[in-house]
Amino acid sequence: MQVTRGGPILMVQVENEYGFYGDDVQYMGEIRQALLDAGFDVPLFACNPPYALTKGLRPDLFNVVNFGKDPAEGFKALRQVQPKGPLMCGEFYPGWFDTWGFPHHLGNTPQYLADLEYMLKNNASFSIYMAHGGTTFGMWSGADRPFKPDTSSYDYDAPISEAGWIGEKFRLTRDLMGKYLLPGETLPEPPAANPTTAVARFELGESAAIFSNLPAPILDTTPRNMEAYDQGRGCILYRATIPAGPAAQLSAKEVRDFAWVFVDGKPVGSMDRRSRQYRVQIPQRQAAARLDVLVEAMGHVNFGPEVHDRKGLYAPVVLKGLDGSSVEPGSWNVFSLPLDEAMLAALKWKPGKATGPAFWRGTFDVVKPADTFLDVSTWGKGVLWVNGRCMGRFWNIGPTQTMYVPGPWLKAGRNEVIVLDLLGPKEPALVGLERPILDQVRPELDFVKKIQQSVLTIEGVPPVHAGAFAAGAAAQEVRFARPAQGRQFCLETLDALDGKPYAAVAELDLLDADGKLVPHTIWTIAYVDSEERVSEDGSALNAINGQTADFWHTEWSQAQPGHPHRLVIDLGQATTISGLRYTPRPGNNSVGGRIKDYRIYVGDSLARPVQQ
Repeated sequence: MQVTRGGPILMVQVENEYGFYGDDVQYMGEIRQALLDAGFDVPLFACNPPYALTKGLRPDLFNVVNFGKDPAEGFKALRQVQPKGPLMCGEFYPGWFDTWGFPHHLGNTPQYLADLEYMLKNNASFSIYMAHGGTTFGMWSGADRPFKPDTSSYDYDAPISEAGWIGEKFRLTRDLMGKYLLPGETLPEPPAANPTTAVARFELGESAAIFSNLPAPILDTTPRNMEAYDQGRGCILYRATIPAGPAAQLSAKEVRDFAWVFVDGKPVGSMDRRSRQYRVQIPQRQAAARLDVLVEAMGHVNFGPEVHDRKGLYAPVVLKGLDGSSVEPGSWNVFSLPLDEAMLAALKWKPGKATGPAFWRGTFDVVKPADTFLDVSTWGKGVLWVNGRCMGRFWNIGPTQTMYVPGPWLKAGRNEVIVLDLLGPKEPALVGLERPILDQVRPELDFVKKIQQSVLTIEGVPPVHAGAFAAGAAAQEVRFARPAQGRQFCLETLDALDGKPYAAVAELDLLDADGKLVPHTIWTIAYVDSEERVSEDGSALNAINGQTADFWHTEWSQAQPGHPHRLVIDLGQATTISGLRYTPRPGNNSVGGRIKDYRIYVGDSLARPVQQ
């Protein structure tokens, strides 16, 4: 399939943005050699964002740079490591992918077109990522670091939509390309959109409760991660016996990613990796009771050192009574629930509704198969299958409220739908729409309520560093006069380069005592004074998710609070910090929010939860 042999493959990539992960030049050489040994003879290349181009850099690999805005700045960085040769953008972003609980991303089309034309005028090469976003079917959708899971829809606001439709962005892109055709070249007309069909409302009248459909257990002395039981995705149930006693608190070292806790079959609480809430209150027990911890694995962190993302329940799991007693169960039954074909085939169905985590089954008829979008907005959180094919995950908090079902996967006549809902549906029914719902965020439906708000406690704390960032989009590394130690890190912005009240950060990285990057694995946002969550995803998590194409941005659509702005990161443990790396929001010098003067604080408690 290589172009050297009559096929369409022009180039082959060695690794993908390896600079996010490491700096092992020999490793990159081994991967390169493996491709050569396999018979690849087209040009091999490596890609990285501008600030990571030196990581794993080899003279025998062509280098390209990835960016979403400001090609002039990106190519300037590329020329610093590769003075000669063609200029190429390996990933040029027209939009961005969506994460659960945050607004649907829409790219800046005028900026995208202007940057695209800059590359065309300057004879640069590029790959539009994504030209067609599509869908992450199955349970393969990943997560940003430290943990911000992606939706199954990968619509991306790409020129070609999730269902393969073209819209205004495609037409504008095509018109622009048409201005730069070589002599004799023409553009073919784009194909028509695939047909769609509506599906009348139908109920899912059969159910199969998870607790009534458990496989044979695995016996263990302590709970281990899912992978230790040869499982890579789905759900897993950990069961133990806890003694009689007064009300107590159950705590786990960690849960990846969500857990629902039951005592004698009754729900008592949940655990949530997003906020690192790993404690649940257990009621008084007159006799020994059965403890069940049902864990759902969502997207694996998909880049950076955090790819070692083992799912499940992490020990120690301890029950602490109000009387001071402490119990750590030493015997566990572990039930693997991989949500695969064999598990679905073994379900025991019953007519009627189920309570608690359960599967649901129903059918619908179509006369002529065509694409449709199943509306899952009345359901809670889970996974959906059509005719045995996994369409992906759903979650009522949005932004995606539909599941794309390609027409070729439907049959004329009767079609079967199975839904796993871990929370329970408001209404066990579905309807097929002719258009998707991609931008309906409903945070009020989140099963974990934000019961605690934080307050800033830096008053009287001296800053460990103060300075001013330079203009431009390039990442800037700052070293402190002396290393500081603490569990929390605070960036305080005093003003912006454009004089406006906004602050924005594409990425914040911290340097340890040796000047190496501190992993984001257990980081959380402890406090932020302002973040835009209405007209765009400007959430503070974007500042620590490892992606430089999105960014934290203070409010702008409904309010415009002024400086100072404060962002406090909880590092999860006491950490020695010798400096930081600040990546401004991408774009040319006209974009807002780039920070000028700032102060840095490090301590053990710069923000604390409000006592409720």
